[in-house]
Amino acid sequence: MGHLLAAEQARRMADEHGGRCLLRIEDIDPRAQDPQWLRLMEEDLAWLGLHFDGEVMVQSRRFGVYARVLEDLRQRGLLYPCFCRRGEIRAQAAEAGRAPHATLGYQYPGTCRALSPAEAAERIARGEPHSWRLNMQRVQDLVGCPEWEDLRRGLQRCVPTAFGDPVLARKELPASYHLCVVVDDATQGITLVTRGEDLFEATHIHRALQGVLGLPVPLYCHHELLRDNSGKRLAKRDGARSLASLRAAGFSPRQVRDSLRAALACGGVWQV
Repeated sequence: MGHLLAAEQARRMADEHGGRCLLRIEDIDPRAQDPQWLRLMEEDLAWLGLHFDGEVMVQSRRFGVYARVLEDLRQRGLLYPCFCRRGEIRAQAAEAGRAPHATLGYQYPGTCRALSPAEAAERIARGEPHSWRLNMQRVQDLVGCPEWEDLRRGLQRCVPTAFGDPVLARKELPASYHLCVVVDDATQGITLVTRGEDLFEATHIHRALQGVLGLPVPLYCHHELLRDNSGKRLAKRDGARSLASLRAAGFSPRQVRDSLRAALACGGVWQV
């Protein structure tokens, strides 16, 4: 249902403003590249009567594009290799008194930022697993604290250093969500990004990347999330019902969309 909410909001706003609503397949995670997932999504959309405009962009076909952007950032000294394991980062963050962040994970304390180029190169040559992080202090030195506009929250100021240095690539993931969506928004000429409020903080990273890459800045609208009666966000991992299960249970597209509107009228609380 959360996916339906995002699709409905994007389609509605595009129609209200006389624009196009584009469908992008964000399948950079290998687990998302199984053809069955695309088929199931297309079945859900067709059943609901939702349509999109223009050609569908598929991120897993664009890794070469993202690799060139990453190399540009690397050559400019804006990326550095990080050899820390996630458990180590969590421990370091906890020791520093930093709480986990819902969207961005544990704030990285910058452990590998100060490694000398020689030491970093030696560790890479030894085959040590590593990711590539964006040095947000250098980014902030270049672009300052640029602004962006959220249609629900008003004018916002991006503070690049506020959330630590995000990972832009790792061995098993050639490019991160943050990098891909920023590059693709520019490629597709996106003028309004509509998405859930759980991604609001991530927009600071995206605005910083737009600044350092010299890309246009769209408007943003971060809509509310669907929640259960206890206020917890609906999520697959917590057993939230899928659109396919509702269809199998005999619900009509109109009933599903009506229940979504009713949920929004009740502060985002959804129940069937």
